[in-house]
Amino acid sequence: MKTHLLTTAAALVLTSAAPALAQSAGDWTFGVGIINVNPDSDNGSVVDGTLDVEVGSDTQLSLTAEYFFTDNIGLEILAATPFTHDIDVGDGAVTGETKHLPPTVSVNYHFTQFSGFKPYVGVGINYTNFFEEKSSAGTLELDDSWGLAAQIGVDIPVTERGALRLNARYIDIETDAKLNGADIGTVKIDPVVLNVAYVFTF
Repeated sequence: MKTHLLTTAAALVLTSAAPALAQSAGDWTFGVGIINVNPDSDNGSVVDGTLDVEVGSDTQLSLTAEYFFTDNIGLEILAATPFTHDIDVGDGAVTGETKHLPPTVSVNYHFTQFSGFKPYVGVGINYTNFFEEKSSAGTLELDDSWGLAAQIGVDIPVTERGALRLNARYIDIETDAKLNGADIGTVKIDPVVLNVAYVFTF
């Protein structure tokens, strides 16, 4: 019992001692971090469903900017350095690679009633631009994608104007694929996107 009380008391002290992250209407935040795009384990199949597709994951540098219209609501833009994904078709029958940029615009709601941390949720739109596609079977083309995005996250204050941000997103990404000019089907990427960043408030 005493150990439980001491643990609870220590947690309360640490929470109360944490600086409050000061964000209000008119503020901007800028974040720099590391982001991982991890495609869904089922990326669909091509060539009339005869060949399964597997798309690999990648980790890059993330950049975010968010403008607060109110103390709770912000408009955020997510950008990153180009991702590179390996592509496996038919258990290695065809291999390939693509690069992509997935800028995402979200409207976020930040909860302010908690002491010591600031959770938030967001919904938005993603645009994914594929480029520099490669394939062992010829010329690969992937159409750009538009899709919805949703996220949850938390800001853990480090100073009054800075915080460690942890968040997870789901993004709807699907692309129509062509090989040597012929349509071969749709590839579903639909990744979970994990981000760790340091966020500055101005």
